[in-house]
Amino acid sequence: MHKNIELKERRDVGGMATTYFDFLKQNFKPFLNIFISYNGIFILGFLGVSYLMVTGFVGTYTNTLSSNIIQGTNNHEVYLVLGVLSFMILFIVTAIFNYSLAAAYTIEYENTKGKLVDKKKVWKIVRQNLRKLTLFVILMMLMYFAVVIVGMIVSIIPVLGIFAYYLLVISFNSWMGLSFMSMLNENKDVTEAFGEGWNLLNKYFWKSVLTNLVISMLIGILMMVILMVPGILVGIYAFHSVETGVDIANSIVANVVWILALTVFLILYTLYQSLSQFVNGVLYYSLHEETYNVAARERIDQIGANG
Repeated sequence: MHKNIELKERRDVGGMATTYFDFLKQNFKPFLNIFISYNGIFILGFLGVSYLMVTGFVGTYTNTLSSNIIQGTNNHEVYLVLGVLSFMILFIVTAIFNYSLAAAYTIEYENTKGKLVDKKKVWKIVRQNLRKLTLFVILMMLMYFAVVIVGMIVSIIPVLGIFAYYLLVISFNSWMGLSFMSMLNENKDVTEAFGEGWNLLNKYFWKSVLTNLVISMLIGILMMVILMVPGILVGIYAFHSVETGVDIANSIVANVVWILALTVFLILYTLYQSLSQFVNGVLYYSLHEETYNVAARERIDQIGANG
């Protein structure tokens, strides 16, 4: 039996951060089991993409240095192009999937009130909303392109432009995260969810932005620390290879090391996306409670019934 972390409470930015990391500490292992269970095929996909990208890049680089342009050059370039295209497709699919898993996990956690989350119920929420999820992401991507264009124009302004750009991006991410939670938690249509997310963002703008900024920075630092371990090991291997005169470009062992390193990086970045959506899950429940007082009314009703 888990100690229930009450998500439906009014909190300031500091309270959001504390609640988030308490939630993460308690739920990271259960969620990681769900993440691995449902991402097995994507992990294999990342391994294949890493193979194509590393093989293509190394082959193209080697042939570029060679005085002879041999027939294999075209093959390596094809590998590289296929790897990049496959990565883009796989990245979008996994982003949608794991964004959804994190939101569904948070919703199920709130529904169970301290019990272990059933991964089948998490998948059920995702499966039942696949059409809405797809439409949501398509619209989100279109709006994101518009935001990037506006941000590039704004960033031309000296000094302040950069801050305005990042404020615009963080605000957009907050809006999307809140809307995503609203769509799944309240079973709203996509357009209604965008409206509800905008309402919450507009009402609690600085709280939403600062919560996403502060926690995202802390998660980013945490992920950098985690990535330092494989990064240092790969660096040591590369340094040792150079010192001993190993031909890294043509070494099978070196290629395997680069492929595994890239795969680990892609998997961790995918996990980072899920952890980022947990931020908006905690934020959504707090802002929703501050707006509608649902949990407070339920507590008052329970006190009245017991009295």
